Amino acid sequence: MLPICMVNAETLEQIPEDVRLYLRALRRRIIELEQTDPQQRLAEVESANRSLQVQLDNAQTLLGQQQAQIRQLQQQLADSTAKLNTNSSNSSLPPSSDRFRSKRRPPPPPGQPRKHRGGQPGHPRHQRLLVPDDQVQKTIPCVPSACRRCGQPLRGSDPAPLRHQVAELPVVRPETVEYQLHRLLCPRCHTSTCGTLPTEVNGQFGPRLEATLALLAGQYRLGVRPVVTLAADLWGLDLSTGMVSKLRRHTAAALLLPWVEVALYVRTQNVNIDETTWREGKKPAYVWAAVTPWTALFQIAQERTAQRAQKLLGNQYAGVATCDRLKSYWWIPRLQWCWAHLRRDFQAMIDRGNQGKAIGKSLLGQSNTLFHLWHQFGEGKLSRTRLQEAMKPVRAAVQSTLRRGQACRCRKTAGTCKELLAHEAWLWTFVDVAGVEPTNNEAERIERQAVLLRKTSGGTDSAHGSRFVERVLTVVHTCRRQGKKVLDYLRACIESWRHNLAPPSLVPDTS
Repeated sequence: MLPICMVNAETLEQIPEDVRLYLRALRRRIIELEQTDPQQRLAEVESANRSLQVQLDNAQTLLGQQQAQIRQLQQQLADSTAKLNTNSSNSSLPPSSDRFRSKRRPPPPPGQPRKHRGGQPGHPRHQRLLVPDDQVQKTIPCVPSACRRCGQPLRGSDPAPLRHQVAELPVVRPETVEYQLHRLLCPRCHTSTCGTLPTEVNGQFGPRLEATLALLAGQYRLGVRPVVTLAADLWGLDLSTGMVSKLRRHTAAALLLPWVEVALYVRTQNVNIDETTWREGKKPAYVWAAVTPWTALFQIAQERTAQRAQKLLGNQYAGVATCDRLKSYWWIPRLQWCWAHLRRDFQAMIDRGNQGKAIGKSLLGQSNTLFHLWHQFGEGKLSRTRLQEAMKPVRAAVQSTLRRGQACRCRKTAGTCKELLAHEAWLWTFVDVAGVEPTNNEAERIERQAVLLRKTSGGTDSAHGSRFVERVLTVVHTCRRQGKKVLDYLRACIESWRHNLAPPSLVPDTS
């Protein structure tokens, strides 16, 4: 190929037009450069380089800012998506808060048809049992008078007749007793003296009626107005909301000593403890519940702090408290963190779908093994010693996975794993201490009663109402756990209070 400077006119005629134009322009540029001072050319090149470097620095700065903004927006999007996907399966939210989520039954195993609603073909028959003869108030024999085929008159009786019983409620009318207080005039000193009520008479309503109204609130979660309506519909009683509130204050005073007795007993036992929101006088409050196998203690307070937990359990509480990871309980030396709550945290790791997904899957699988071993222990297939041995590889696997999760790039997963590692002993208390379970489900179930009462009544309007709720819930659910008849116990407490006597004990007899 000829150098550009040696290309003449004849050679140019043999080259395509577009190439000729490019060569002419290139030749003119070479001539311009040959006529330019070398020092000037070098200065122009250096100036152009500096200009390009400034532009490059500005572009890199802008790129760094845009990348940081993109990362911030990606994190906001991930947080919003995680919040949108939060439900009762991956957080502490109640199932009633789940929205846009249809609950579907799992598909049947291959080859097995899907079950339809209702009784299945071939299932054993279930029917209402007959009431014993001594509890039947009236018997009516139904004897046929003639043969159903030929009409021949029939006589006699069947020694083993078919029995059909019909239960009916009698008309319930309150038994009203009128006390007439006579006022007599002394014939000697002309002083007027009025008769007095018997000592057992106190107020306008008897202890059984007052206990029934308290039971409607404590067990059946009725507010003041529903109680007024129900009393009018069922018994024809004309009650006002003010009278119902007054009776509740009397009942709260009658249940003070049983409540204190249960509160002192709880401080000496291993407990399942939980708290939930409440409303008192249109202000936020909390219902605390401390549950043992024989008692259930409720308390309504304005705060959800460690100081309130210490007032409930005592500053020197030495038992084991099974709870969630609320920091208000961290002052207790021995805790058992609820594995049901932990499983929701593991599911949340999976649902976030980032680097913590594998950590969540591993921890969830290890918790499945944990509960399998615990159920075997509950069924008597494993002794305490064998349970402890079987849990050792599970504990090692959980510890290893938490260490990997602590180093992962997901901030929330790393924070959860770090917290669990810092208090790892609180994950395994149930393995070594008898009477401690791996979940806080017992307190969650009891606390649910307060939640339902809050939903129907909206909370309480004053401290007097809160005292009634916490005491009647304590008495009702403690009696249920001990197999006592709640109405009889409430009536006995009210009668004792009216006569200034000590109420029956609500603490179980450990002997």
